[in-house]
Amino acid sequence: MTTAEATPELDIETRADRAFLGHPKGLGYLAFTEAWERFSYYGMQTLLVLYMVKHLLLPGQVEQVAGIEQLRALYGGLEGQAFASAIFGTYAASVYLTPILGGWLADRVLGKRRTVLFGAITMALGHFLMAFNVTFLLALLCLILGSGMFKGNIASQVGSLYKPEDLRRADAFQIFYLGINAGVIASPLIVGTLGEKVGWHYGFGAAGIGMLIGLAIYVAGQKYLPKEHFDVPGKAAEPRQPMTRKDWLATFALLLLIPVMSVAIVPNNQIFNVYLIWADQDFALRWGGILLPTSWLVTLDAVVSVSFLAGVALFYRWYGRHWQEPDELSKMIIGSAFSMGGMACLYMAAVTMPEGGKIGLFWPVMFHITNSIGFAHMLPVSLALFARLAPRQINATVIGLYYLAFFGGNSLVGYLGTKFETMNTGAFWLMHLMLAAAAGVVFILFKLLLAPRLMHRAEGEDVALA
Repeated sequence: MTTAEATPELDIETRADRAFLGHPKGLGYLAFTEAWERFSYYGMQTLLVLYMVKHLLLPGQVEQVAGIEQLRALYGGLEGQAFASAIFGTYAASVYLTPILGGWLADRVLGKRRTVLFGAITMALGHFLMAFNVTFLLALLCLILGSGMFKGNIASQVGSLYKPEDLRRADAFQIFYLGINAGVIASPLIVGTLGEKVGWHYGFGAAGIGMLIGLAIYVAGQKYLPKEHFDVPGKAAEPRQPMTRKDWLATFALLLLIPVMSVAIVPNNQIFNVYLIWADQDFALRWGGILLPTSWLVTLDAVVSVSFLAGVALFYRWYGRHWQEPDELSKMIIGSAFSMGGMACLYMAAVTMPEGGKIGLFWPVMFHITNSIGFAHMLPVSLALFARLAPRQINATVIGLYYLAFFGGNSLVGYLGTKFETMNTGAFWLMHLMLAAAAGVVFILFKLLLAPRLMHRAEGEDVALA
């Protein structure tokens, strides 16, 4: 139970107002703050590997980066694209570890508001430090730490805007995620275009300005957010029910799924790493004589992903009215099949590339469509599965551990990226297809062997959790 829920007499007017699309005003401030933060985060991430390969790690530039040779030694002396992929993988993975620190700071030391403020300031500093070669690694460190302070704590404030029984909470998170998607779609068009067409540092500067806009919106909305109290005098801890044998089995099964999920998300997450490098080198990105920024492929992916997230949800609503809707594991198996199909599209793009020519956009576009259908069956559904099966006594802890899959997945993305230049391109994507297939096989085994003992048809409360 949050402090705000434990003290419902506080901020009743803030929680009851419907000034923003039928929701409290605070939701509007949080949603727009998150939109700008995602704008800056994904803008920077879209440029990162291209910037390193095409500028920062080239002779005459890389020597200026403080600590770069020490980092290169840790990676075994990697050079060029392989070194860039390794750095990207470490950065992207670390972003999913530091929210643990951010949650501890918010709960034990600073409170959510101040932790988010410090996180936003630290991230903005990181974006602006990207303007200087010498501070590149310090900039990444600031972005990692800032994201850790910001990421989980702003989302948790959305829930604290509502009383425990307020049914608007689920709709509020839909609106909040619309803000995220808006930032993801817009950032490559602005940050990516500036970085590739005008200058890398203009792109990073735009990301920093976006973060400052988000910070300003958050500060302006402080009076519309619930007050925070670090203790609740006289509140006795509620006794917990002991874990049953079935609870322990469910926990063990979910922990086993974390490394499988790490493997399953690699094909999708490689979009920000090797896929962009390959596209920049070999895709026919000219339109009417104009060379389109490579980063626009991320906007294409975001638009297609959002469309299919909505489309798949609507499809299963329709399907469920006529037949029994598949459970979460069945959907994840379907998602693995579509993920394999996406990798097959990239394999076809590689093996049909004309000698001395460029790859047309048919197969890449088919990849984005097929992969996005797989994404819609995988990530939101897997989180719903964890929420459904995690025992109540340790539900929050188990869901927190779920995000370790992203740490493992992004680490693997970086490691595999180091192999790109030494492998046949078709074989590289075929390897990713096999990873998706391996994850799908484990999901099938999980469904056959463990699901009958752990899962029942989702009704009532299970549906709410999903």
